[in-house]
Amino acid sequence: MQPSLSPAYVLHSRPYRDSSALVDLLTLHQGLQRVVWRGARGQRRKLAPQPFVPLLVGMIGRSELKTLTQAEVAGGFALLQGELLFSGLYLNELLVRLLRPGDAQPLLFAGYQQALEQLAQGAAVEPILRRFEWQLLDILGYGFSLTEDASGRPIDAQQRYVWHTTDGLQPLSDPLLIDGGLPGSALLAMAADDWQQADTLRAAKRLMRQALGAHLGDRPLVSRQLFIRQSPPPEGDEQ
Repeated sequence: MQPSLSPAYVLHSRPYRDSSALVDLLTLHQGLQRVVWRGARGQRRKLAPQPFVPLLVGMIGRSELKTLTQAEVAGGFALLQGELLFSGLYLNELLVRLLRPGDAQPLLFAGYQQALEQLAQGAAVEPILRRFEWQLLDILGYGFSLTEDASGRPIDAQQRYVWHTTDGLQPLSDPLLIDGGLPGSALLAMAADDWQQADTLRAAKRLMRQALGAHLGDRPLVSRQLFIRQSPPPEGDEQ
């Protein structure tokens, strides 16, 4: 009996043996799955593993490495190019690095799908990335309040804060470190999904890097290095 098909996206692919590929899939019903995609690189291939394309896939196997039995395109899609491509690859790499295989996350799948659609539609990139980063942290149990500090006190728009891996957000008490703090007004804007101010985007990028870095470890993100080499930002900053 053919396995039931599940909505999925290709997150990462690398060659395997003669014409196959080892592919990391984000699936709706089974979460992150690694599969052998037979004939993925052969001349007679019907469909190659390509990121950002909505798929319906079937797979078999009881180990962590399964075998893909069927894959078909499940709808329309737009090819991401330039900055949008690197942004999409960044989201993919976060998922591969942080998700636990086999742990279904339907809300995260929906958030990822929405992020891809927004990128393809030409929406502002940074709010899309910051929303998804925050959703990822929250769903995986690493989230924290943006409206209260670690002691339960309301965030003060006039105060500046620092984020600690173990203690969360704390008021910045040393005036000599004020440039390293996060404005309370920016934290409140993030909580309200208000991205109109440049200060909010800068603070969100810094905060998400710190919070994600605590779980990503020391190994650098490949997608970030690609972005830097292709299009160095004026301030040495990117995703």
